[in-house]
Amino acid sequence: MTMNTMNTNSTLLIELLTEELPPKALSKLGEAFAGAIFNGLKAHDFLAADAVATTYATPRRLAVSITQVRATSPDKSIREKILPVSIALNAQGEPTAPLLKKLAALGFADISINDLERAEDGKAESFFYTYTAQGIALQQGLQAVLDAAVSKLPIPKLMSYQRPDGSTVQFVRPAHQLIALYGTTVVPVSALGLQASNSTLGHRFLTSGDSLTIADANNYADVLATQGKVIASFTARKDKIRAALLEKAGSDQVLMPEALLDEVTALVEWPVIYACHFEQEFLTVPQECLILTMQTNQKYFALTDTQGKLRSRFLIVSNLETSDPKHIISGNERVVRPRLSDAKFFFEQDKKKTLESRIPQLANVIYHNKLGNQAQRTERVTKLAGIIAAHLGADVQLAERGAMLAKADLLTDMVGEFPELQGVMGTYYAHHDGEHAEVAQAMSEHYQPRFAGDALPSTQTGTVVALADKLETLVGIWGIGLQPTGDKDPFALRRHALGVLRMLIEKQLPLSLQGLLQDSARLFEGNAQFTDPSAAVSAFIFDRLRSYLRERSYTAHEIEAVIAQNPDTFNNIIERLNAVQAFAALPQAESLAAANKRITNILKKTDIAPGKVQNNLLQEAAEQALHTAMMQVKPQVDDAFAQGDFTTTLKTLAQLRDPVDAFFTNVMVMADDPALRNNRIALLSELHAMMNQVADISKLAA
Repeated sequence: MTMNTMNTNSTLLIELLTEELPPKALSKLGEAFAGAIFNGLKAHDFLAADAVATTYATPRRLAVSITQVRATSPDKSIREKILPVSIALNAQGEPTAPLLKKLAALGFADISINDLERAEDGKAESFFYTYTAQGIALQQGLQAVLDAAVSKLPIPKLMSYQRPDGSTVQFVRPAHQLIALYGTTVVPVSALGLQASNSTLGHRFLTSGDSLTIADANNYADVLATQGKVIASFTARKDKIRAALLEKAGSDQVLMPEALLDEVTALVEWPVIYACHFEQEFLTVPQECLILTMQTNQKYFALTDTQGKLRSRFLIVSNLETSDPKHIISGNERVVRPRLSDAKFFFEQDKKKTLESRIPQLANVIYHNKLGNQAQRTERVTKLAGIIAAHLGADVQLAERGAMLAKADLLTDMVGEFPELQGVMGTYYAHHDGEHAEVAQAMSEHYQPRFAGDALPSTQTGTVVALADKLETLVGIWGIGLQPTGDKDPFALRRHALGVLRMLIEKQLPLSLQGLLQDSARLFEGNAQFTDPSAAVSAFIFDRLRSYLRERSYTAHEIEAVIAQNPDTFNNIIERLNAVQAFAALPQAESLAAANKRITNILKKTDIAPGKVQNNLLQEAAEQALHTAMMQVKPQVDDAFAQGDFTTTLKTLAQLRDPVDAFFTNVMVMADDPALRNNRIALLSELHAMMNQVADISKLAA
């Protein structure tokens, strides 16, 4: 039976069999290949509404199966715009040369003017022609889709290779076979010089190497698993590895970074887990070093006990299943030993020199050609750390010492080998040198938070040095014109700004933002290439503040109510937001917010300097009642605000709703009598100040 005579939809399978694909790109390549085939067929109307794509990706293949694929795309009714009437007809109403040319170009040369539809097209009239486009066979549509999918893959680096016929092909890796199977029928398409068939290869080592025939597209994954020792699905393979690691770990904890799981999943087609060991003597080395070398260089999974202490046992993911794995185990143990020995050697060598003795060498490390070397940067950060510590009443000497030593571990052998360990190794070496515990902790903590959701520094010294380090970077880099643009932020200034905000807010530090920026800018005095960016950096930080607060589930109105007052300290901003949130839930809130907005607008439009309210000028009953209510409420409001009870401060204002509403209903603020007008402005000014101590509640008005 040919495809064109089939009446029911079937499953389509496409597979490209290749040499080993780059592991770090495999998952992305698999998703892109499957997505391009699925979306291409959908665009050509080959898919039923309930069609489902399943993605497959192994070290040697990219594949996708799609259910409910049509053998022929359906006919379509198409309404084609031809030309505007003004161009299509001459003054006598006869067809023009442009019209005849356009019809011929579209293949409609045989139709007459009477076959065209004349209809409104915007402000003019145009001719349209409606016709039925015949559907196309799957072979024709699939060939175009396959060509596009292969050409648009996100390939990290193209490889050129020769086919047996001498032709040169470019692809991510040499491709050897192509499957294009519709149900049980091969679709005669081609790609990368390969003609489609229904055969593939199984596991490179666990099968004989003979071709596997996929008789039915629906059986692809089963045939590969049972006959080919290949788990074709990337997700299924990863899930199996995760479960097997946990089982093999037993009572130990297995360290499974997602990136490492993805990489080993991309390296094996039939994963098997084996346990290996290394010598106990290596456990004298900081475990971060051992874990990193096992994960980075060997793709091994480290084990710890329930307290997080590293074990000398580790797990490997092998692509070979055997009843006697001793050679695999011993081979991996032999390979990891030199790596661990190197780490031990680096650690022992580094301890022979103190961190302090390395500081002069920072002068040989360029930070930025417009900002000097790391030694000069260290001097700036040290000075700023001392200033911040003084503001907080922290230990200035510890802060300056922590900042002075913070980058010294960049010059150690261990960090030179594993840059990811900067800060971590500094803490180990500082402890070895006999530094104060907080100084040692600051070596690693000054990098925190490293990413969204990362922990903040736990010590006061670490917090001070982290603030100084991030502020020096923000102000310095911005001051030489390298602020973030669009998606580009090579110096991670967004992350630094968020880190500063998180420390100020979550640690409730009573520090002035403007003061911090000005202190930071003064560090660069005398640098002709530096321009004080404090105003721009402040605006940048406030933008980050809005994003940070939105992620904490505050609404835009609530956030603007607080930010509109341009707070200079952020230590109580969460309390203010919580108070605004509680106030907004009150039934009186909407009316008071609207009144506050009205008062704000009135005060903006008047050039009258508000004075003190004169009781004898309060003539209307409504303004007298409002003034009396204000005097009764004000002590409660001021007392709650002084105690930092912002929620009570705002909730107390709810008592003013009725007198405020009555005032605006019955009192003309802009009275003809200047004395009355000025007194009413003074009354509203006092009310405005009382209502906006915590936040600008007018921002809550719709």
